[in-house]
Amino acid sequence: MSGGTFHVHGPHDHELEHATQHAAGEHAHHGVGGGSMTNQIALFTAVIATVGAIFAYLGGATQANAGLYKNNAAIKKTEASNQWNFYQSKSSKQNLSELAVALVAEDKKDYYRKEIDRYKLEKAEIKLAADKLEAEATEWDRKSDAEMHVHHRWAQATTALQVSIALAAIALMTKKKWLEIAMFGVAAVGLAVGGLAAFHV
Repeated sequence: MSGGTFHVHGPHDHELEHATQHAAGEHAHHGVGGGSMTNQIALFTAVIATVGAIFAYLGGATQANAGLYKNNAAIKKTEASNQWNFYQSKSSKQNLSELAVALVAEDKKDYYRKEIDRYKLEKAEIKLAADKLEAEATEWDRKSDAEMHVHHRWAQATTALQVSIALAAIALMTKKKWLEIAMFGVAAVGLAVGGLAAFHV
């Protein structure tokens, strides 16, 4: 087993291997000057397969980032919820103190008035913390949505390049010029969408 190797094939490997073998066969059949279309398509397929692999990697990375950012948003929302629960608890205590001011003897009213002031101050601080956490959660959600948008762009670009490679394989077999033109056109679309993804458009 020491001499054996293990290969993992990517989505473009079979098309690339087929194009290269076909190009070699055509080169041998037509001589040095022949098979220029075949050689051109084989080179094109190799380049587009490489670019497609890069796009696929970037698409996976943005998807992972989107998940991470969404998780951060959920954490911040939970923390904000905890703060609002704390705020409600302070409000209940403040209400009880306000009720006590109305019910207790005059000599004890000052104590409950001070308690009311303390609860108001604590509530204001808690509200600031809760609002800040909610703003952070909203920002993480926004970042997650932006990353998912870019992920979809990379996925669209990768799909277009895969279609272009498929068209290249068909063009090699059929020798149809219009398929070669379509191959270049679809690849151009894929590269353009990839450019949009790179600039977060």
